[in-house]
Amino acid sequence: MSEVAKMNKNEDKVNNNATSETKPLDETEIKLNNELKARLRKYIKKLDDTGTSITKEESEKIEIETFKQLYKPKLEADEESYKKIPKFYYKLPRPDDTLAQKLREETRAQFLQKKSKELLDNSELKHLWSLLEKSNGSYSMSNNDELMIDYFQFKKIRDEAGPKYRPYFTAEVFGRLQSAEGSMGRVRAVSLFNYVMRRVWLQQTRIGLSLYDVTGQGYLTEHDLESYIAELVPSLAALDGLDSSFSSFYVCTAARKFLFFLDPLRVGRVRIQDVLSCSFLDDLLELREEDLPMELQEQNWFSAASALRVYGQYLNLDRDHNGMLSINELAGYGSGTLTRAFLQRVFQQCLTYDGEMDYKTYLDLVLALENRKQPAALAYLFRVLDINSQGYLDAFTLNYFFKAIQEQMIAHGAEPVNFDDVKDEIFDMIRPQHPSRITLQDLVRSGHGHTAVSILLELHGFWAYENREALAAAGDHQA
Repeated sequence: MSEVAKMNKNEDKVNNNATSETKPLDETEIKLNNELKARLRKYIKKLDDTGTSITKEESEKIEIETFKQLYKPKLEADEESYKKIPKFYYKLPRPDDTLAQKLREETRAQFLQKKSKELLDNSELKHLWSLLEKSNGSYSMSNNDELMIDYFQFKKIRDEAGPKYRPYFTAEVFGRLQSAEGSMGRVRAVSLFNYVMRRVWLQQTRIGLSLYDVTGQGYLTEHDLESYIAELVPSLAALDGLDSSFSSFYVCTAARKFLFFLDPLRVGRVRIQDVLSCSFLDDLLELREEDLPMELQEQNWFSAASALRVYGQYLNLDRDHNGMLSINELAGYGSGTLTRAFLQRVFQQCLTYDGEMDYKTYLDLVLALENRKQPAALAYLFRVLDINSQGYLDAFTLNYFFKAIQEQMIAHGAEPVNFDDVKDEIFDMIRPQHPSRITLQDLVRSGHGHTAVSILLELHGFWAYENREALAAAGDHQA
């Protein structure tokens, strides 16, 4: 077969592949393709006419050189167009590049300082309120005679206030406030003022948190969080009198809640955006109030009373006073009815040191058990229950943990409940997508995941489920 015939055959093959596998060529590419084919045909025909043979390597070399020559203008044009794309990625400086590190830190500090100056201060907020009071807005007869302003007054206040206030006075802001209140063409002056104050506070907090973001990537590590909380503690009036020897344990306890709920993949960092979005920071800053009722303090994880309760429980469980908890010591947690099967799985799944649990690992367990309705807590407990790491709980897994419940019932002199009945109740309660498998998504979606896991973890949880009707009746009677 001649070289031209071979080339034609390969050309047909390439054309077929291009038609079936690649996107259509544009006009420029078609023109260049045709020119390339013409040059190759001419060259190979010349070789055939003179009786000279050409090797495969030589043919490929000629093709590549011709291709480069033909496509050079297009490649140069593409290169020039690429240069017009603004740079959007900057590598972090190496740890040993001290000068670059210092330059980056100074640049970030200047940027955050600039953003801080753009925020409204207390005097400017007072000026805004005075403008709202003088707006000549109407008073609503149905909302305790509250001052209402329409969109024209809204724009007038924006113009009088000045350019620094403009980001808070947009048509979108007015529309959202109006929609939230369900009013017709008007918003409450106090709602607008509260919105501005809330937004200023969020921006201030964002800047404050960013100061602890060493890499400037929008994340806080556990160490960054602990540093932020440690410097915040002196400003929290409700924590006055906190013993200095307990301060490090308090900071650890407070930071752990952020990591447990905002770091589901356990990568050791949380996004600043998530910290601002959740309610944890509000709970922490609530402690600025000097006369915070004790009832609210006990419900607040960040209060001194709550932190002392958790740490006190840890010390009481640590019977050998070595600062760590063994599986036998942890068995005394709560009502003391956590099953042995569950505790063994906790020690298998979680980080331990020579078979014992430290305070941070203990905090994760406490947060999971005290917040069983939360998806993050269910995810933690699901990983413990999933003994085969298969991504779902089946009848075998449920039976494995319920056997320990039955053993506890026998030890307490009660008649054990049939497993098949409990299994059917759990599946009816969760209603999983697969008839014989319960996934984490099924637990969260059902709204009864906390009840299902409680039945499997401890006798007290199973007993509460079995006697739920009697407990509900007793509660109604007391009410």
